[in-house]
Amino acid sequence: MLYSSYLEISKSALQHNITFLKGLLRPGVRLSSVIKGNAYGHGIEEFGGIAQECGIDHFSVFSADEAYRLLQVLPTPATIQIMGYIDDPELEWAIANDIEFYVFTISRLESAAAAARKLQKPARIHLDLETGMNRLGLGGDELKTAADLIHHHKGLLEVVGICTHFAGAESPVNHERVMQQIGNFKASVEHLKRNGIQPSQLHTACSAAVMAYPETHLDMVRVGIMQYGFWSSPETFQNYINQSTGRADPLRRLINWKSHVMSLKAVAAGEFIGYGTSFQAPQDMLIAAIPVGYAWGYSRALSNQGQVLIREHRASVVGIVNMNVLMVDVTAIPDVVLKDEVVLLGKQGSEHITVASFGELSTQLNYELLTRLPMNIPRKIID
Repeated sequence: MLYSSYLEISKSALQHNITFLKGLLRPGVRLSSVIKGNAYGHGIEEFGGIAQECGIDHFSVFSADEAYRLLQVLPTPATIQIMGYIDDPELEWAIANDIEFYVFTISRLESAAAAARKLQKPARIHLDLETGMNRLGLGGDELKTAADLIHHHKGLLEVVGICTHFAGAESPVNHERVMQQIGNFKASVEHLKRNGIQPSQLHTACSAAVMAYPETHLDMVRVGIMQYGFWSSPETFQNYINQSTGRADPLRRLINWKSHVMSLKAVAAGEFIGYGTSFQAPQDMLIAAIPVGYAWGYSRALSNQGQVLIREHRASVVGIVNMNVLMVDVTAIPDVVLKDEVVLLGKQGSEHITVASFGELSTQLNYELLTRLPMNIPRKIID
């Protein structure tokens, strides 16, 4: 079956990025591959296997359903930790399958102990601390309560790790806030240790913190966006370039999004193209229809602004991006025919459509654009 579009995921690019990232860490620091948001749009099922082949043995997901999806496809056992949502009925499943999970409320701690008692198997937990982001996390008097409960349920709650999340390590604007969080984390960890909690792992660093705050590497880092070949922010990349001997980007993008020419239509000068009157042909034009639209993650905000690659030439989007179709101007591109390859994102020859260019035109963050790529677009692993 010929799908309207598909994604190519490069294993060699992933291996390159993981090698680079591990080279930033001191020996013994573990790298957890963050695959929330459907592996940032790359596909949990497709990405998990190649990540293991590239040396990854620890994964971080947001929710129990993501953990379940990953568990079904991993070729060999690996550590999986749930950083966010897991409902009480799913706790037993997680414990039974050695899935680790964050605890950020006292009620979650009590529920985990109850599930562990029922299974007669300890819950492997990470205490997620509130250090200044004010989103999730145990803080204040809850730390003492949590320690007391862990001691009370001795043998049922195994504290694998203590962790937190930084509120904007990708931007220098947040430097003071991040530094305060680092201090708060250290103080809270010491408080827990004084109360008899001795975790095997401390972890705080995301992709941006790995680059900007090496003191946060601790026992493990949780890397998301950078393993896929993208920087957390332009500032993070610029900071790296300023400190490196070369000016080349050390990361490689894994993803290429491709489609094909569905139809070709000659449009006379003065005619409007597509819905409404947003684009009027200034001359006789040849228009190619591409079977991708906003239902497939190609933002409507790219109407009359986006570009694609056809025969190693840039073709501009004309008219309104439809639910399932967009139109591009191929008047100046020679020899375009039906079924010609169309690159929506990635490389074709020497030309390249970047995620950054999408962001500049549609105000989408690279995180947002990638995670909005629908799950039913086929993902193909390439070398």
